[in-house]
Amino acid sequence: MLVFALEYHEAIDGITGDREMRKYELWEEEWELVQQLCDVLKVCCTHSYCIASTHISQIFKDATLFFSHVTLNLPTIIPAMDHINTHLATVSQNSDLSPVIRALLALGKNPSKQILCSD
Repeated sequence: MLVFALEYHEAIDGITGDREMRKYELWEEEWELVQQLCDVLKVCCTHSYCIASTHISQIFKDATLFFSHVTLNLPTIIPAMDHINTHLATVSQNSDLSPVIRALLALGKNPSKQILCSD
């Protein structure tokens, strides 16, 4: 969905620019968050909106494919989970990313932490 939204950014802005749809319109800062999340998750970014960076891998897609094609046992699971944990820890410290994205990555690394939101 992230890739689709970025690919059709202009069309989505056009549709949500209508008075009745205005409440669904994303601000430019929100589009930047979508871009950063897409980059971090590296979800098949093949269009101009996704940066082809090699430092952020397709870790989640690779892990899903790996776990769905291999017989699971501790010697295969532990190194894979360690790799994901290291990736989340490293990327969550990237100061180029929005604090929101970094907080979500930290939460993904340690889901027992609670993030308090004030609305």
